[in-house]
Amino acid sequence: MKINVLTLFPDMFTPLQVSMLGRGLEDKKWDLNLVNFRDFTTDVHHHVDDTPYGGGAGMVLQIMPIKKALDSLPSTGKIIITAPQGKTFNEKMAQDWAKEDELTFICGHYEGFDQRVYDLADETVSIGDYVLTGGELPTMSMIDATVRLIPGILGNAASPVEESFSHGLLEYPQYTRPADFEGQKVPEVLTSGNHQKIDEWRHYQALTFLPAMGMILLDILVLMKNARKSPYFNAGMDRTYRL
Repeated sequence: MKINVLTLFPDMFTPLQVSMLGRGLEDKKWDLNLVNFRDFTTDVHHHVDDTPYGGGAGMVLQIMPIKKALDSLPSTGKIIITAPQGKTFNEKMAQDWAKEDELTFICGHYEGFDQRVYDLADETVSIGDYVLTGGELPTMSMIDATVRLIPGILGNAASPVEESFSHGLLEYPQYTRPADFEGQKVPEVLTSGNHQKIDEWRHYQALTFLPAMGMILLDILVLMKNARKSPYFNAGMDRTYRL
């Protein structure tokens, strides 16, 4: 996969070039192309923004340098803009994007884009109902969530399948050595060697996180219908979900 990023601050993307994603870059499992769209300005001061028509606070990013930066790319694949008014990013979107051959992100700054920039994009995406100083951090989050799903990026092929949100649930609690730390013991089932019981325990532990996820009642009812059949189900879970 190739990922292009149009940004005014390419140096901010250093974290994507270390750890597992960095090794993926070295192994050519994905490619990161950072494009500073300030390089495509034509005035002597390299302005990328201007005051909004009709007045108002702040400065608005101009379409011209962004369009020229896009035109300079041999190809773009799906074009994504980060903006507060976009649809909220989630794991399903990361899974879909990970199947693409190429993605291009456009990072906003200042008071946002000239509205005509949005017409250049295939998707406008947000990471939540809050405001940041620019689109670089949201873009890095989405790239991380997407690239880690590319085969070979993570050491264990099962990892992205078992982790939080992959099946609509948060990940189950995890434990490692020591088995007993200051009286806090690892659940006995995890040391039993019975993998079927371990899988059941993990699934029903993950169910306890449902209220925090804000799942709708119908989703909970469907999941809990099967949960009651488990030996790890208890009446307290019914009270937790008020069923």
